[in-house]
Amino acid sequence: MATKNLPMREALRKALMEEMHRDQRVFIMGQEVGYWQGTHRVTRGFIEEFGEKRVRDTPISEMAIGGAAVGAAMAGLRPIAEFMTINFAFLALDAIVNHAAKIHYMFDGMFKVPLVFRAASGWGDQATASHSHAPEPIFAHFPGLYVGCPATAGDAYGMLKTSIRDDNPVLFSESIALYAKPGPVPDDDNYLIPVGKADIKRPGRHVSLITYARGLEWSLLAAKELEKDGIDCEVVDLRWLRPLDTALVFESFKKTGRAVIVEESLPFYSFGSELAAQIQEHCFDYMDAPIKRVSSLDVPLPYSRHIELMALPNAEKVVAAVKEIL
Repeated sequence: MATKNLPMREALRKALMEEMHRDQRVFIMGQEVGYWQGTHRVTRGFIEEFGEKRVRDTPISEMAIGGAAVGAAMAGLRPIAEFMTINFAFLALDAIVNHAAKIHYMFDGMFKVPLVFRAASGWGDQATASHSHAPEPIFAHFPGLYVGCPATAGDAYGMLKTSIRDDNPVLFSESIALYAKPGPVPDDDNYLIPVGKADIKRPGRHVSLITYARGLEWSLLAAKELEKDGIDCEVVDLRWLRPLDTALVFESFKKTGRAVIVEESLPFYSFGSELAAQIQEHCFDYMDAPIKRVSSLDVPLPYSRHIELMALPNAEKVVAAVKEIL
């Protein structure tokens, strides 16, 4: 398959552009998505291409964005609602959790809610505590809502196209730190990555590094460093937190007998906690060592750049965790 090398930002833009041309029911809404070209420049050129009817600049109200998107989806459109950052999605929690995630079930299938909530996520860059979160596990807690967390440009492209075409609501989390990272993107209008399908980004024998989003970068760097010591890491990219591809996770763990879970979010009541519980419950007889977790520290993120970096995960912390269980 032919590919183009694109930054994740451009891969997302390509997916949106193609899906809006493919389906006239798809439209974009959010703060600054139109004339400002998008806060993160993902929707650059869209208002010129599709006009104000399908690229809608909204008021600064996530509650309004979320509620209007749910109503539009119930009425037969396929909205893509952008939150400037995932931190502000908490203001739309009622629309996301109590309506989008539950309407299909509560109305016995009479209504569908085919919408995508796009949100820029992640810690760092001195954005301070209230703008620096990776709370995807909170949204993955709720049945009825899919949660996608791409780690590469190619995955972002295929996962976003799948999300737009699906009849279920999707929270699509885009790591801010990955927007500029380039990678191969298939040159195929119908390239889709199935919902709930994880991927082995690096095969290995000694330990499974299980991760998603920005954690993939740290895991691959750690695997490369550990290879110098003869340690062969398998890197599992979950891609979707809900539905979760436990089959691939269990298959990898049964092969290696050891696991380090790497995530950018906080350690308590986290996705790493859930995954560790799933592994011990279903793969206990294969367990050769305790499951280790690498995450951000349990603090609001400091503003000071030096202390901020101390609080975040990195490849060195992953290397140390692997060596503890080998």
